[in-house]
Amino acid sequence: MTAHLGTPMATQYPDPHKRAQETRRRVLEMAVFMKQEGGDGAARPANVPAGQASGAAYPQLRGATPAQAVEMFLALLQDRLPVWLRTLETLMHMTGKGRVNDNLLPVARAGIAYYAEVQAAAMPAFLSPSITVRFREALRETDLGPASEIAPLAEYLAAERGLGRVSPDVTPEASARLLLAGCFRHAYYEMFIGSGLSRDDGAVEIVRELRLETATPRAPALS
Repeated sequence: MTAHLGTPMATQYPDPHKRAQETRRRVLEMAVFMKQEGGDGAARPANVPAGQASGAAYPQLRGATPAQAVEMFLALLQDRLPVWLRTLETLMHMTGKGRVNDNLLPVARAGIAYYAEVQAAAMPAFLSPSITVRFREALRETDLGPASEIAPLAEYLAAERGLGRVSPDVTPEASARLLLAGCFRHAYYEMFIGSGLSRDDGAVEIVRELRLETATPRAPALS
């Protein structure tokens, strides 16, 4: 059936539950990949014998072995990453609605919270350079690298730019990277040196500094 002129066609969005399940499956694949060729030994620094891979040797682990720290990190990632990616992907539902900056604020808040949790878990898990290398390889194998975060955010910004609600000078992918970098930076400062801003205030600052909205945005094209 041909759509009537002037009537916007419904946009098909991916099912959030299915996408979350797919992300969890990929994290599990990542865990399997990291355990290949070494089992627990893959999570043990090369210069530490198997019998000495304990929290006593690494006080940062607070009683956990390096292998256990990696397990805990992957378990957290399996729980948090699908929720974080779903937050980014559902932005497309907001295209043409409300204000762009207001739509991005919950994303920035969620990003700060996500990065704070993940960094805290990653610190004891990646004491060994070999584990870091394995993790990078696992990210590539499962397509869960930075692009999985940047792409949905850039897609949303491009859609809003097409509606005239974002400045034509804005480069969607670059702005997406900057927003995510701002969230990561806030989480880093909060964890290591203490941030002077609350997470809510930090999110407002991150979004505002992107300067995305046009001076006089057009009326929303969608109801």
